[in-house]
Amino acid sequence: MKHSDYYGYALFFLALVILPSFLDSRWQAVATTFIIFTIVALSQDVVLGKSGMFNMGQALFFGLGAYTSAICNTKLGMPLLASVPLAIIIPAFFGIILAGPIIHLRGDYLLVVTIGFNIVFVQALQNNLLGLTGGPNGIFGIDTLQIPGVDSGSQAAVYYICLAALVMVLMMLKNLETSKAGRALHYFREDPLAAESIGINTRAYKIFAFALGAGIAGLAGTLYANQYSAVSPEAFDFVQSVLFFSIVIVGGSSVPGIVLGVFVMFVLPEIFRDFATWRYFIFGFAMIFTMILRPCGIWPATYGKVPAYILKGKQHGKK
Repeated sequence: MKHSDYYGYALFFLALVILPSFLDSRWQAVATTFIIFTIVALSQDVVLGKSGMFNMGQALFFGLGAYTSAICNTKLGMPLLASVPLAIIIPAFFGIILAGPIIHLRGDYLLVVTIGFNIVFVQALQNNLLGLTGGPNGIFGIDTLQIPGVDSGSQAAVYYICLAALVMVLMMLKNLETSKAGRALHYFREDPLAAESIGINTRAYKIFAFALGAGIAGLAGTLYANQYSAVSPEAFDFVQSVLFFSIVIVGGSSVPGIVLGVFVMFVLPEIFRDFATWRYFIFGFAMIFTMILRPCGIWPATYGKVPAYILKGKQHGKK
């Protein structure tokens, strides 16, 4: 990473640190949800962007983390902070279990199966699975994250907790990019047959990507439960999975692209909420034109100074 990139990230996070000072409580809540959705979108990017697998069920793992924390807190009496490891481990475990039998599928087939998993998950929540999920009404009265020395009851404190989690996720994903596992994910995304020919266990790394993405989404689920003190099935349905999938597609598989994608897909509709009749109509056309003009997203991943989609085109003899 160039020095200019570090300066850019430093200015971006400085802006996020001082942002709550200029917002009222409503927009502080919107900014907090923006950070939570950015974490989920980063988890989606691990599977879709970095690994090239069409997963449209990421809201399943997001919801699984949220419900894990909610059940541990309201049913078992655990502090919400103590439930965070479980909210990461359980979705990661289910990511491994669900990915095992479907990981050989590609493209549309994998996408359809992950949609099915998401629908089954929501139906289980609505049917009050094992008497724990609260049915259609969900679970209410979730405690806040109690961190020593932090007044976690204020909206600003919740915002900064989520921002700290985002920084940790970004640091972990940056280390992943330069690791053996990160290089392997990139190799089989670009050419699975070539990756296998040089000895990469593509099945194992695909399952790893699913598990990692699920664990990160589970962490975001705990932050969501902390933000709203309640969870319900409709917050994690297929529409939410479409949102996270679209964020990566529209924004591009890069950190700036993810941030822009969340802003376009979540914050802009909030800004234009007063134009509810037309906002999705205009928004849909904006997405269509974005995909026509920038097929790899507003800010695609780069290798050196060359955008990924240009590099891939050159490899296939395109100009």
